Amino acid sequence: MRIFVAGHRGMVGQALTRRLAQAGHEVVTRGRAELDLLDQAAVARFFAAEPVDQVYLAAARVGGIHANATYPAQFIYENLMIAANVTHQAFAAGVKRMLFLGSSCIYPRLAEQPMAEDALLGGPLEPTNEPYAIAKIAGLKLCESYNRQYGASHGIDYRSVMPSNLYGPGDNYHPQNSHVVPALLQRFHLARETHAPHVTIWGSGQARREFLYVDDMAEGCLAVMDLPRAAYARHTAPMRGHINLGTGEDVSIAELAALVREVTGYAGDIRYDATQPDGAPRKLLDVSRAAAIGWRPTVPLAEGLRRAYAAYLQAAPSTLPTQEIEHA
Repeated sequence: MRIFVAGHRGMVGQALTRRLAQAGHEVVTRGRAELDLLDQAAVARFFAAEPVDQVYLAAARVGGIHANATYPAQFIYENLMIAANVTHQAFAAGVKRMLFLGSSCIYPRLAEQPMAEDALLGGPLEPTNEPYAIAKIAGLKLCESYNRQYGASHGIDYRSVMPSNLYGPGDNYHPQNSHVVPALLQRFHLARETHAPHVTIWGSGQARREFLYVDDMAEGCLAVMDLPRAAYARHTAPMRGHINLGTGEDVSIAELAALVREVTGYAGDIRYDATQPDGAPRKLLDVSRAAAIGWRPTVPLAEGLRRAYAAYLQAAPSTLPTQEIEHA
């Protein structure tokens, strides 16, 4: 099939592109200079000129607590527009199958753990990333709504997955806007290189997070998309049409930091700045739906961190600015 991967230059898009190519598909991509997904007319022209069989919508503005707090308007506007433009123009062009990639932040801040798909809209969101979460909820609701209105008449089948915190090759190591794993890898690496006596991490270290290696995520996406329509319907509901992708296991930020210290070979101390926000106290996904369709991740966290650090060493410049670390 010809498959358009929107956001192919990001970590998620790179992993999807690798996996789809391995499966023998023709992957269609466009950089932002070639196609601005915020421009509805440009997206319409793209679909008119490039017939595709499927769309994987991985494009998004993403970041950690600092980025979400600094750019809330951009986070909600850009992610809303990307979801709306791609979904509607894919439909208008006759694309029958699409996968929207969301985030575990769509669930309420104090949702019962582990968070099942039915927890959606069950309470207030985590304030530190609410604009991003609302945009991601809108994206999955777009898929559900188009299915409900046009599924029978037009044969469309738009699906959504909600991965847990992702990490791996191709991650974003921006000194202020990265997520917790790349931020920790970079910070501990720099501390080792400069013989810094300690590393300071935002928050108490007690918040718990679930981490999924990005290539496992890509495998899960293909497993979801390869399901026959009737099988997908059996495991979802018309207004809860998404599937969680995760490991079903979480660690505290302190436990994660200890693993990263070991992977990077740093010998100094770890300190926590409890005056900075923790974000949601816990974010663990119920992955029973994913297990029921036959998908399970294969890369343990320690091994995934080693692979991510090896990729960082290959890609990163020898000197990078230091920063304190946050987690979303």
